Amino acid sequence: MPILDELTQLTSDLVAIESVNPDLVSDGSGESAIAGFVASWLRSHGLVVEIVEAAPGRPSVVGALRGTGGGRSLMLNAHMDTVGAGGMTDAFKPRVESGRIYGRGAYDMKGSLAAIMVAAKEATNLGLRGDLIVTAVADEEVASLGTSAVLERFRADAAIVTEPTETRLCIAHKGFVWLEIETQGVAAHGSRPDIGLDAVARMGRVLTGVVDLDTTLGRQRGHPLLGTGSIHASRIEGGKELSTYPDRCVVSLERRTIPGEDGASALAELEGVIASAHHTDPQLAASVRILLQRPSSELQPDSELAAAVARSAEAVVGAHSDPVGVSYWMDMALLNDAGIPTVAFGPVGAGAHADVEWVDIASLEQCTRIYLKVAERMCGQGKLKV
Repeated sequence: MPILDELTQLTSDLVAIESVNPDLVSDGSGESAIAGFVASWLRSHGLVVEIVEAAPGRPSVVGALRGTGGGRSLMLNAHMDTVGAGGMTDAFKPRVESGRIYGRGAYDMKGSLAAIMVAAKEATNLGLRGDLIVTAVADEEVASLGTSAVLERFRADAAIVTEPTETRLCIAHKGFVWLEIETQGVAAHGSRPDIGLDAVARMGRVLTGVVDLDTTLGRQRGHPLLGTGSIHASRIEGGKELSTYPDRCVVSLERRTIPGEDGASALAELEGVIASAHHTDPQLAASVRILLQRPSSELQPDSELAAAVARSAEAVVGAHSDPVGVSYWMDMALLNDAGIPTVAFGPVGAGAHADVEWVDIASLEQCTRIYLKVAERMCGQGKLKV
């Protein structure tokens, strides 16, 4: 079967398997069914397959095409989970139209998953010296339990995270820190301002400081590919009924970070915001804590891996493009943090997390051929199989 046809069929098969992350949507099926499909497909095409279960019912699949020896290993990473269907109609009934595949996960990122699976199949004819490792992981859309668990057991000399990048080489992305600020008040009847202390109103002073902090961040020099960091309030809750002074208010915030910023620096920033608000309002009692943090990521453009991907892409696409950075987070940071040089490169499309989602089929074929060329460059060729 021609690669283009195989990619179309395989991507459609993957989209048809509902794999909504259950930590996002309570009735989401998770990755069990799609992991079984991926594992069976990879085994049938000669890969050695292992299942890594980060949590009960949340499996990831690792398929290895063993090299002939003496070469370096390359890992190709794609996640299997998706967000919920949202307002999509027939989200899990793939539709092929005008060179595109429509459906939940087609772009983010089952098209990429199909591309690395087909690349591994095609690589069986290359006689690579080093191992080519396919990792189809769980839970990227929430806490990246899948890639974290895979990295506890598997290593590689280099890796490509195949998130969609519009067939451009991505060498950097932002990180994030999720934080929570709580203000304390004193509950009392609404008619007793003499003893009540309004925790919700006092959060207002803190939120004004958050807005000022975001303005300050936006004025900084920033990163050449990623720009500046940012912060916003995502969710707020507090109070019980109209006739009662609220004794507690909680706001959740997201701080997007660039290289040089992390959870510790974000925590210090918000402690400064609280201190400033307290100076204005001595009755303010507030605290801040980190809920979750993920690092930013950056690989130098002159690294061997980045150069290999750039040359391979230019050979296939026929045009050179400069490396880019993206504002969203991906598993690339975990791989680089683990000491595995990693870039991102993936297909063209649109609609990640939106009600209309599609991936360009021709770009999937380009990506597949680019991954194969990178494998040849990084893993080395031995004697061709007969």
